[in-house]
Amino acid sequence: MMLAAGIIALALGTYAFRWAGPALRSRIQFPDRAKRLLEVGATVLLAALVAVETLPFTEGHLSAALPAGVLVAGILAWRRYPLLLVILAAAATTAGLRALGVS
Repeated sequence: MMLAAGIIALALGTYAFRWAGPALRSRIQFPDRAKRLLEVGATVLLAALVAVETLPFTEGHLSAALPAGVLVAGILAWRRYPLLLVILAAAATTAGLRALGVS
């Protein structure tokens, strides 16, 4: 019963957050500096996520295959290729290098 209550509470909280954006858009005005900081913050957060997921910060063996795949994805995304192509090229690069024994 406690698990169901937690799930319902999280679902209601998520719904409230998603509803608050459109409902409060016209009522709350952010200063231009705050808008710019939010945009930069989102970019920094995404870059940090890519770094943490790509670079081996654990004690395992270091492999160049995963960073190479991310590099390929970054280049293709920068050149504005379709997302499906970017994902498939990154996966193929990583898998191909691992199959060749690159580590």
